[in-house]
Amino acid sequence: MKILLLGGSSFLGRAYAVEALAHGHQVTTFNRGLRGPDLPGVEAVRGDRDSAEDLARLVGGRRWDAVVDTSAQQPAQVALSVRLLRERADHYTFVSSVHACADWATQVITEDSPLLPCPADTPPDQPFGRELKAGCERAALTGFGAERTLVLSSGLLVGPYEVGGRLPWWLERMARGGRVLAPGDPGRTVQVIDVRDFAAFGLDLLTAGTAGRFLTTAPPGQLTFGQWLETCREVAGAPGTELVRIDDGPLLAEGPDRVEPWTELPFWAPDLPEWAYIWQVDSSRARAAGLRCRPFAETARDTWEWLRTRGPAEDTDAEGRKGAPGSLFRQGIEPAKEQRLLAAHG
Repeated sequence: MKILLLGGSSFLGRAYAVEALAHGHQVTTFNRGLRGPDLPGVEAVRGDRDSAEDLARLVGGRRWDAVVDTSAQQPAQVALSVRLLRERADHYTFVSSVHACADWATQVITEDSPLLPCPADTPPDQPFGRELKAGCERAALTGFGAERTLVLSSGLLVGPYEVGGRLPWWLERMARGGRVLAPGDPGRTVQVIDVRDFAAFGLDLLTAGTAGRFLTTAPPGQLTFGQWLETCREVAGAPGTELVRIDDGPLLAEGPDRVEPWTELPFWAPDLPEWAYIWQVDSSRARAAGLRCRPFAETARDTWEWLRTRGPAEDTDAEGRKGAPGSLFRQGIEPAKEQRLLAAHG
């Protein structure tokens, strides 16, 4: 097949490219060339997806069997893409997120759960918000038609080449050794999916011409947070690395050492009503359609091997935190703060 990847050089797009090339497909990637090198074997077209002129240059003289959109964050981006591509391709995969569901984290969600309100024609350059992915879904379905559109609502993606820094942060924290703050209930389950498993499933559905919506993540209950931490310790921990459990309460107490869930200790979702069902996404439809999820230990080992080969990332500071200072997505707790909490409560 001839496949166009909107993205294709970073994390999920890269995983799709690897999988597609391995199956003998012809792959075109469209990106600005800023996030990483394109894989050998793809036709790389440079351009900005927000530019109608760049997209027109992309589609000129080309046609594809399918498009995979891994990079859109704004409904206006999807609306522009589908307007120019709907006569140039037969099938459109849009990678959305479980976060687009209105009841995510507060109820069990399924493919029939309502989406957050956000119209397909939302103006461009909106500030970050969960609802934008819902608008992107509507734009894809409006532009390409339900019978030609596949929506994959992604759970949390982990694995080699991760750009979010969550699993890499834990692995590198274990590698620094010493006493490591292990937050919350170790028996609480987490739901993550290896990016390679996601791409393999998405490509299988694409080649079959499947349309519809699939919540695409690991089954609930497959992995506990305690197992996550212990696996990271086993894979990357320095000699003598020790996990020290501290309950949610002291970490959430008001004061200068209050810990922000999710970001300061990645994947930590405390036992609060607003987080009660965060790891209870019903992915049974995807599993019935062929989704297979590898053991987390394999993902952790492969990610650690990639990290060791890659070396320190440009967005990692001297204290191991990831992302730009002040960024919404900055990951990791300050070492001094972690040590104060361990001294007081560990």
